[in-house]
Amino acid sequence: MDMLPIVILTIAIAFAFTFTNGFQDAASIAATFIASRSASPRRGMAFIAGLDFIGALLGGSAVALTISTLLLLPPDEELVLVVFSAVLSASIWNLVAWYYGMPASSTHAIVGGLAGAGIAAAGLSSVNWGVDALLASPPKLEGMVLIIVFLFVSLAIGFGGGYLMRRSTALLLRPAPRSANRGIVSVNWVAAGVMAFYNGANDGQKQMGIIALVLFAAGLSADLAVPLWARIGCAVLLGLGSLIGGWRIMATLGRRIFIIRPVHSLDSQISSGTALALSTIAGAPVSSTQVVISSILGVGAAQNPQKMRWTVGRQILISLLATIPSTMVLGGAISLIVTRILGG
Repeated sequence: MDMLPIVILTIAIAFAFTFTNGFQDAASIAATFIASRSASPRRGMAFIAGLDFIGALLGGSAVALTISTLLLLPPDEELVLVVFSAVLSASIWNLVAWYYGMPASSTHAIVGGLAGAGIAAAGLSSVNWGVDALLASPPKLEGMVLIIVFLFVSLAIGFGGGYLMRRSTALLLRPAPRSANRGIVSVNWVAAGVMAFYNGANDGQKQMGIIALVLFAAGLSADLAVPLWARIGCAVLLGLGSLIGGWRIMATLGRRIFIIRPVHSLDSQISSGTALALSTIAGAPVSSTQVVISSILGVGAAQNPQKMRWTVGRQILISLLATIPSTMVLGGAISLIVTRILGG
């Protein structure tokens, strides 16, 4: 069977997924920045979108390599169909989550889709679980183990960092006059820019990894290198997604958990930005949404736990933790259907 039409469709869906990723995760990046009135909605979203674009364009390929090596299938027609099924399932999940205003993780959606589609097509051995590397001497984190470990580590870093930042700035700024808010707002722009850059670098690379993988699987590329056109396309679409569709998610994070002031935004952005920067440099695909949510919860817990809407935070975290198993099931179901229809 000629796989070229499937490859083209997979790349098209990957680009569409990049766009939905923009209004999922980038909206999370802008949430506290805008909710604290450090920036107007239009200027704030334009600034975040611009830095997302730059981050996706210049942020390297370490995360892309992690995504593109998650499956252990040989480069053939079966792998092309698996990648197609994974991207389709992740895109469906993102759209459903956005429709209901819930900040789902695009990272975990694509990871779950790849794992589920691979298992449905070729069994458990098709996924790089990373267990052998973990048990080796010296132990190494890779594959699904690396992703799952960072799922929980990012929660801990986000919450703990946000909590410690709020305690620290409350102590340092206790004698500061009200006019200090102007300086805090200025620093917020810097912190938001750094966080948006690394969000673009981390999130954009996931789709780049998918495109590199499907080209390699179809024999259209000799290795898993990311083509320049794919990098530019993902950067543009991530930025556009941030501008056009992020308002629902931003409202959920910026207004429904607790009332956010400029200093709270600063605390959240520093802890979130640090986590995103370290994970991107290390090549670990993490959820920007998850990191931001946990940092907001940490800041709120340090500020006044009695005024926190813990129910909202709990609902959001349950949604995030449900993403991988849900998209595994969805990706597996789509893979079975697609293989039967297209794979003969």
